[in-house]
Amino acid sequence: MSERVHKNSSYLNGKSTVGTSTRVKDTSTISGMCPICIRDCPVLCEISLSAFRGREALYPEPAQFGTSTAGALKNFGLDWSHFSIQAGLFEAQGVAETSEAAIFPNANTEVVVGGMPLKLPILTGAFGSTEVARVNWDGLAIGAALSGVSVTIGENIAGMDVESQLTDGKITHSPELKRRVESFRRFWDGKYGDVIIQTNVEDQRLGIDSYALSKLEVNVIERKWGQGAKAIGGEVRLKNLEKAILLKKRGYIVIPDPEDPVIQQAFKDGVFQTFERHSRVGIPKEQGFLEDIDWLRKQGAKKIFLKTGAYRPSAVAYTMKFASEAKIDALSFDGAGGGTGMSPVPMMDEMSIPTLYLQALVQRCAQILKKKGKYVPDLVMAGGFIEETSIFKTIAMSNYGEGPMVKAVLMGRSPITAAMKASYFKQLATEGKLPKAFVEKFGVTPDKFFIATPELKAKYGARFSEIPLESIGVYTYLTDRVGVGLKQLMAGNRKWNLSLLNRGDLMSLSEIATKVTGIPLADEVEKDAVEKILDY
Repeated sequence: MSERVHKNSSYLNGKSTVGTSTRVKDTSTISGMCPICIRDCPVLCEISLSAFRGREALYPEPAQFGTSTAGALKNFGLDWSHFSIQAGLFEAQGVAETSEAAIFPNANTEVVVGGMPLKLPILTGAFGSTEVARVNWDGLAIGAALSGVSVTIGENIAGMDVESQLTDGKITHSPELKRRVESFRRFWDGKYGDVIIQTNVEDQRLGIDSYALSKLEVNVIERKWGQGAKAIGGEVRLKNLEKAILLKKRGYIVIPDPEDPVIQQAFKDGVFQTFERHSRVGIPKEQGFLEDIDWLRKQGAKKIFLKTGAYRPSAVAYTMKFASEAKIDALSFDGAGGGTGMSPVPMMDEMSIPTLYLQALVQRCAQILKKKGKYVPDLVMAGGFIEETSIFKTIAMSNYGEGPMVKAVLMGRSPITAAMKASYFKQLATEGKLPKAFVEKFGVTPDKFFIATPELKAKYGARFSEIPLESIGVYTYLTDRVGVGLKQLMAGNRKWNLSLLNRGDLMSLSEIATKVTGIPLADEVEKDAVEKILDY
């Protein structure tokens, strides 16, 4: 553990997320500074970058905004690698006990979350007003639709849309929000997944719920109370002075003040290249929340979700209480610490409850409610999920005998990565600049190196030409990698339905894992069973 602590300490003064480093590697374990700091050092550490750029040093590299996502560097001391999955042998559950039937392709990965069927236990999003989501939207939305999972349109979309029309301070038309909804629906089968509209304080102020429900005929509204990467509201960068002024007039917080002549001149002179747009934080109260949920139902919302961050334990308990009282359909908890936009790096690293600790807390709250006979909505966990093993573990960990309480995971950064990588390699193929090693392995044209191309061509026929290559990348990642990988794990565990996964399918590999979750250590699992079986 000491090595991990030392490694984390060194990040204090050199972080790849902000493009800083130190002159030497053996930095102080207390401050992260070089043991000897010298005047004639050309290296930009956190301190030196801050001396030049101030608040910009708090954020992932500003120049990469719109083409990147960011996450925490800190080792939180407990992650999914601290658990292993039990392998089964003598039985097959959820499928006929024959070797012909008990093959991994027959594993059923379908779930229902908040009344919404999904082909995989995955919700994608929430992709809000950050530029990287806008640029990659078709890839994300259509890829989700092809995969039979949901996509969440995040906060502030209509408010950021310069083409939006307002009447008496309320949005009555937003081409960008409309585009995002319609993009998903182009390849939606009408059954699996759906498009979810997420709304925060600013969206409610602008009347986005009424517009989305009445004009765009969406089915699912998700209130947002925060995320694991930050606890101060949404943030984006604006490269355009006119847009910064427009958003300030619409009521957003824009820093620095774009209407200040001194600031305008500094921007034109190139002293800084972007403005910051911030959202206000919500301060929910129980009665107001209950009334709000009733109002949404009266407005026509068929399903109501809530997305919250990794706040202190008492806040988690209150959230569970409010969600239970309101009888919302699904509740997502997002652990520290990764974001899709410009979350402050110190906040991603040093604030909020890490995912595994958060899930243990959420499960404790859910158990208390269940014992009292209270309603518990379907639970969704977020915070660093990128592959099938952690999805298996989070679902299994939540089943105390009555079925998993965690029905699915929310994935944000990884689908964007799949879309961005597909987009970039499509560009390289067009320009004839694909890496030699890549060409030798996978071919020079997209129809060769996207392995799902033949399958999608056969399924969609003439419509295949309407599918962006970025969507094929997202589909291949979610379905052909994560989906198949999950089926293999289920078959290895000898359970062919996600509802059968339970805590007994896991073993802890560290004492902290056992302490936090109650999952026994590998050398303690089924000790009694071993004695009983051999006592004959």
